[in-house]
Amino acid sequence: MKLFVKGDIDGFFALGLDNLLMLILMSSFCLGFPLFFPPELFFSQILPATAVGVLFGNVVYARMALQLAKKEGRDDVCALPYGVNLLTVFVFVFLVMFPAKLIALGQGNTEAEAAKIAWQAGIVACLGSGLIEFFGSFFINYVRRFTPRAALLSALAGIGLFFIAADFFFRAYAFPLIGMTTLAITLAIYFGRVTFKGGIPGGLVVLTVGTVIAWILYVLGKPTVVPVGSFTMEYFGLNLPRPVLGELLAGRSQFIPYLSVILPMGLINLVLSLQLLESAKAAGDDYPARPALITNGVGTLLAASLGSCFPTCLYIGHPGWKAIGSRAGYSILSGGVIALLCFSGLLTAVIYYVPVEAGMAILIWIGLMMCSQAFETVPKAHFPAVALGLLPAFGAVCATISKHTLRAAGYGSPEQPFPETLISDYVSRASFYADGMFALEAGYVYSSLILAAATVCIIERKFNAAGFWFLGAAAFSLVGMTHSYAVTSADVIASIKPAMQWVWGYLVMAGIFFAIPYVTRKEIAPEH
Repeated sequence: MKLFVKGDIDGFFALGLDNLLMLILMSSFCLGFPLFFPPELFFSQILPATAVGVLFGNVVYARMALQLAKKEGRDDVCALPYGVNLLTVFVFVFLVMFPAKLIALGQGNTEAEAAKIAWQAGIVACLGSGLIEFFGSFFINYVRRFTPRAALLSALAGIGLFFIAADFFFRAYAFPLIGMTTLAITLAIYFGRVTFKGGIPGGLVVLTVGTVIAWILYVLGKPTVVPVGSFTMEYFGLNLPRPVLGELLAGRSQFIPYLSVILPMGLINLVLSLQLLESAKAAGDDYPARPALITNGVGTLLAASLGSCFPTCLYIGHPGWKAIGSRAGYSILSGGVIALLCFSGLLTAVIYYVPVEAGMAILIWIGLMMCSQAFETVPKAHFPAVALGLLPAFGAVCATISKHTLRAAGYGSPEQPFPETLISDYVSRASFYADGMFALEAGYVYSSLILAAATVCIIERKFNAAGFWFLGAAAFSLVGMTHSYAVTSADVIASIKPAMQWVWGYLVMAGIFFAIPYVTRKEIAPEH
């Protein structure tokens, strides 16, 4: 297989845009609300460290793709997409660094001192997540062996449909001239399988058209998505990463207080990585799990040791990148360009001149591909299991929308915190049972996997196996990995404590399926 093929250009624009979106999001949180880090810390330490982790993983995964292609005698192997994790960006900002900063300010530290303490908490959390991913790689393959494909793909389908495709779909219709135009081109390219004369990459066409429309609207004085204000070269210059061992040692006291966040995030990333490997296998690229997961963990550890507070991870959407012809080169291109942007300060120019909305249609398509693949690659009889596994992700996205709505209404601030009666208010005022929604949001990846796996066992009439899956669900609830949440002044967050209502519920479900062989007939009833 060649190192670079034509499809790698399209893949580079898709993966590069995905990574760029994460960098833009990181800059928003770090330089503005809620962290307000000094620009020097973000551009000279956090960004270069993140770039090293991204570059390392992309190069290694490209090499793994070439090795797999050589081993199997194929020329269509696609490297695993890799970058910064959207989920951990949100979680580490709002559940680790922001609380650490508020505590530091409450203890009388200055704004600069509190920002430094928050950053130290972030890099310690990032290091902890990397350690969990690294050591977890040595046993997670056993989970892969005994977990039905429908279970592994269902959670990814929910994330792809609800958190990626739907989110950007809403944004596309919020800016219809940009979003709907680029969506039409994207659908023609990737579903209609059209190619442009002159061999122009489809991804480049989408990005260029979206950017041009955005700036035309700006010049005409119409509502648009380009940034307000003039461009500045203040942060241009060589910014090379440097070790932060002293800062990690100074922040080690932050590890235990935030272990309830670090542990589940590390395990969730591990499970998601396992599911992504299953997604790649379904698309024809069967990567060995342990080396792929170790690479993921090492990338995060490398980034943390140099000062990044954001773990790196395998990306959702391998089948999408493979479908547009990406192989190994797109991974190297993406890692190299992201490193160049972060080391040089050129990222500020890219963020200013190329709005993220210009390429969001590509991400909509990737999310749709993730969902459709879950149904295409499992037996038809298992479709109900995949559908049931979508519901926890749907609950999680509804919870996210509910919290955004509350914050837009003014809740979640020091002046107007979330009320302690939030859940009961939902029920009494709107007959909306938000406790179930927030319970599903907590550990929804695990809930999706377990429900889908148990349903596959039920469909195949393996009732004892289904019972054991529900026992596992009870154990997860007992240790607070699922369904356990707490209402704080600014959020509704997962809380590592026993969720006893759901423990008893799962135990009853397990008991029912253990009892079924003794209280029912052996013959199969007619289909309902």
